[in-house]
Amino acid sequence: MSDKTAIEKLEGLGKKMVKEIEKEEGPTFETTLRTKSNTIYDEGVGCLRMGDKKELRKFLSVAQARTFMQTVAVAAKTKKFIKEDLHASIRSLFYQLKFSLGEDIDEDMFSEQQESNALIEDLEVALGIKREDLHLTTERKGVVAGPIIIKDKFGGEESTIDGTAMGRSGWGIPSDVDNDIDFKTTAKYVLVCEKDAMWQRLNEDKFWKKENCLLITPKGQSSRGTRRLLRKLADKKLPIYCFMDCDAWGWYIYWTIKTGSMNLAYLGMDFAVPEAKFIGVTMDDIEEFKFLQKLTIRAKDVDLKRAEEMLGYPWINRHKEWVRNLKLVASTKKKIEQDALQGERLTFVGEYIKQKIEGKEWLP
Repeated sequence: MSDKTAIEKLEGLGKKMVKEIEKEEGPTFETTLRTKSNTIYDEGVGCLRMGDKKELRKFLSVAQARTFMQTVAVAAKTKKFIKEDLHASIRSLFYQLKFSLGEDIDEDMFSEQQESNALIEDLEVALGIKREDLHLTTERKGVVAGPIIIKDKFGGEESTIDGTAMGRSGWGIPSDVDNDIDFKTTAKYVLVCEKDAMWQRLNEDKFWKKENCLLITPKGQSSRGTRRLLRKLADKKLPIYCFMDCDAWGWYIYWTIKTGSMNLAYLGMDFAVPEAKFIGVTMDDIEEFKFLQKLTIRAKDVDLKRAEEMLGYPWINRHKEWVRNLKLVASTKKKIEQDALQGERLTFVGEYIKQKIEGKEWLP
């Protein structure tokens, strides 16, 4: 979204409130209700999205006046960032607005960052805008290597990044991969590797060069920038294969990539990749690769509880393969990390991934 459009959306919100005041009405702010009960799995597109329930906040309400005032303050401050062509972290925004409300009022505008974070999301939903378009940045966590050329027009200068020439470090995926950034790739597919340590193993083996693929690690749960990049790569018709730990936590990271998360359901398909496939690690691998039987880890109560929760999600339990794997974790009380695939030999991991992809041995 252009800066001009983002400013128009923010000003539109302000103009609506002014009109309400001119009519001698209390100004209001309406946004979609972001709750679990208003989160829907859209089978048509294969992602989580918000339902139709709305929340109306009124300035002339003792219970809502503070939140209303805070919302307006966040909107005004982000408009200032855009006009100044400056970017700020969501933590910086909190400190920009944490000032006292007055000498005679022993209260700050914001006391906790969670307050401002929630209101950023409210603005995203109400205005149909992403926080990155408001010049707000979040955690930069993912890394990519492989045949990709990135053109980054940041800070008034254009930089060209070659993903094949990043050595052992890779390119750190920024929180905003939409504005002033373009890329081209000749890769055949994308491999998402849950852990950074395994990514380093594959990067050292030049797996991305041998297989002509993009190698990405979200370093655990995917950040917004990583999810958005995966969506853009999927839009270029690149297959997305995911390689995670064989436990409920690694599997949930996969499902967050595939269907989006409940926390970001309001962004729908912008941050979901329904086309993604899970190549492993699965419970079946323990039987197929005998050396793994000595490398399993006993699942803790928290692991079993997480698996049980996942069995309750309709977007997961509709797949019999996933139900079977989750129930195997519960019955055997075992799990296994992707790192265990190095127990045979360090280079076995690449062979494992090739076998899975070439044989189409994946879970939906």
